[in-house]
Amino acid sequence: MLRFKSLGSGSSGNATLIQARDGTTITHLLVDCGLGVRELTRRLGEAGLLPDQLDALFITHEHADHIGSARALALGQRIPIWMSAGTYAAIGEPDFEGLLHIAQDGDAIAVGDLRLHPYTVPHDAREPLQLHATDGATRLGILTDLGHVTTHVLSHLAGCRSLLLECNHDSDMLAHGPYPHFLKRRVGGDWGHLANRVAADTAMRLVPTGLQQVVAAHLSKTNNHPTLARAALADAMGCAPQDIAVADASQGTPWLDA
Repeated sequence: MLRFKSLGSGSSGNATLIQARDGTTITHLLVDCGLGVRELTRRLGEAGLLPDQLDALFITHEHADHIGSARALALGQRIPIWMSAGTYAAIGEPDFEGLLHIAQDGDAIAVGDLRLHPYTVPHDAREPLQLHATDGATRLGILTDLGHVTTHVLSHLAGCRSLLLECNHDSDMLAHGPYPHFLKRRVGGDWGHLANRVAADTAMRLVPTGLQQVVAAHLSKTNNHPTLARAALADAMGCAPQDIAVADASQGTPWLDA
């Protein structure tokens, strides 16, 4: 059985739990660690876990809202950690005391009952990776922090039943909002973040491959609103807006079956 829970999603910090259960064994993966150790520990506790129950960390890229306390957590709890060579270089190649593993596009990673499949995305980071994860029966996709969706991205998400999907901004809110021009160009550009309409188009293109559940993630507080993200994704998925879960910055999501 595969399930997942966002612990928080947004510019203030991102972290997503993935749990695979096979008989008597349980595997826990934390994707990104953009919260402080104390706050992360509190949110893990609300999810029913202690930090030492994590089997691995996977870091998508070096931006602070994703890598945050990853090194402190890995060293403090002796948790293996995966990231790309580019991400490792971008953070200055610190010593992980033998816990570091280098991930790269297309190379599968085995973590307990989970198999992870990293893939590259277009984002303004050194070597960003997103991933899909499977327990052999169900496939879950993670897709945030990218400026546009490539055929490569779509190929890695085909067959996912569930998808945590970036809905960073509403294009009109961004265009008429308070951000300075250079930041609007960065956020809305090909190496920035996904608009609601692009996220909705992505979901629509994945429905024929088996996509049944989408969770809106990484919403901007300034340039988006949950009602807009829900409406866009609901139209793409052919469901009611209230059927679309939204991962927010402080509460994340409940546990969801993948």
